[in-house]
Amino acid sequence: MATLPFALVGGIWLLYLLSYNLSVAGAVGLIALAGVSAEFGVIMLLYLKHAWAERVNAGTTTTDDLLDAIREGAVLRVRPKAMTVAVILAGLLPIMWGTGTGSEVMQRIAAPMVGGMITAPLLSMFVVPAAYLLMRQTRERKVWRIAFWRWQYATD
Repeated sequence: MATLPFALVGGIWLLYLLSYNLSVAGAVGLIALAGVSAEFGVIMLLYLKHAWAERVNAGTTTTDDLLDAIREGAVLRVRPKAMTVAVILAGLLPIMWGTGTGSEVMQRIAAPMVGGMITAPLLSMFVVPAAYLLMRQTRERKVWRIAFWRWQYATD
């Protein structure tokens, strides 16, 4: 859910830059953008968790292993994410430039999606792995502290 504000910022910025008022059509575009953004974040976390679980099952849980797992998980998502963004932009940019019947409404639906497709992938490729690193480091330190405390208590 943390990916939603960053994606919505891109959509709102493009609405502002194009001088579109927030209307029902713009809200529909923002809702569609929220769905894609949530999918980006969930899939990225799934790949990061999977890469880390492989390292843990192999018995290696150092900080370097965590960094390698994050790199591996994030790199596996670069091409699919780039393809998703390219397809969405390729489908929406003609709508943004179109003229004719109904184009004014469709432009207001497409604008938040185009703006969000610029910020959402950047967020999920840079911010989500960094947040995962911080979260996982804190959790691993806590596990080691508890294990040390139990060991120390058992030896006393």
